[in-house]
Amino acid sequence: MISLSKPIIGDDEKQAVMRVLDTGMIAQGPEVAAFEDEFSRFMEGHHCIAVNSGTSALHLGLLASGIECGDEVIIPSFTFAATANAVALCGATPVFVDINIETFTMDPNAVEAAITENTSAIMPVHLYGHPSEMDPFTEICTRKGLTLLEDAAQAHLATYKSQPVGTFGTAAFSFYPTKNMTSGEGGMIVTSDDEVARKAKLLRNQGMEVRYKNEVVGFNNRMTDIHAAIGRVQLKKLRERTTKRQENAKFLSENLSTVNVPIASSAVEHVYHQYTITTDRRDELSEYLNHENIGNGVYYPIPVHQLPSFGKELDLPNTKTAAQQASSIPVHPLLTSEELHRIVEVMNEWN
Repeated sequence: MISLSKPIIGDDEKQAVMRVLDTGMIAQGPEVAAFEDEFSRFMEGHHCIAVNSGTSALHLGLLASGIECGDEVIIPSFTFAATANAVALCGATPVFVDINIETFTMDPNAVEAAITENTSAIMPVHLYGHPSEMDPFTEICTRKGLTLLEDAAQAHLATYKSQPVGTFGTAAFSFYPTKNMTSGEGGMIVTSDDEVARKAKLLRNQGMEVRYKNEVVGFNNRMTDIHAAIGRVQLKKLRERTTKRQENAKFLSENLSTVNVPIASSAVEHVYHQYTITTDRRDELSEYLNHENIGNGVYYPIPVHQLPSFGKELDLPNTKTAAQQASSIPVHPLLTSEELHRIVEVMNEWN
């Protein structure tokens, strides 16, 4: 079986974990601080606040930015449920809009049309590693006085017009095991706003900066030093592994002939968290690939607005098409040349 994705954990990560265990300092400590500092170097020096998951990064980033009950936050419906869950957990209302069918990212025109007097923020998602169109979103937020948030869970090292995603507004990254880099589990809030950074640090640690001087009602969303140690090792390898993903994607795009391959805007650096193709015969293709032992998966078959947790009736045609036609095939950096050729050979024989 050629796997769709897998966490890449080696001896370096294992040694880092043992080093932390030997110190006896397992809770949030010097490893977390070092991880935050090292991640910040990729984020133009912005504040980085490590937390225990990507969902926590979204949730606390929203809360620290002042999102609260009664607010509306505009998001795409074609995303993972965590994007909407984080908004709802703040007591705010996620407002679902359509996507650009070529890039699978939120449509700026749809955002403009969805703004109401209750809109407080917009949160584009850099889906599959392809950055959203940040110029129009930045312009809309400036003109309308809205907060710009970024769901960058799948977009480590991606850029829009040479600027790293995660540096346009307050952002959330994920280090879940199948992401382009992992800490075992974890997330990172990134912001250039000093006050947002301070609030996020309070919220992740029971509302306190100084022990037992709790300033607000907070959470236990801290990252452990064990997870941070893994993340630090992975971060050192991220650039090389990202380049390999991009090389694999280039090979696939140049050679696949029976499906629609992903389109990367000329303004972006796509980091291919997923290599996502489209076909109106997706179920047939999946059955065929399974038979040929080639991993594949659908992200995401049900638009978030249609999930039982939200249950809204909306006309989002591009979202509907993507949910019915999008499918991901292997692109991860462990793929060998033989496996890449095998994927192309098998898929090009499908009819």
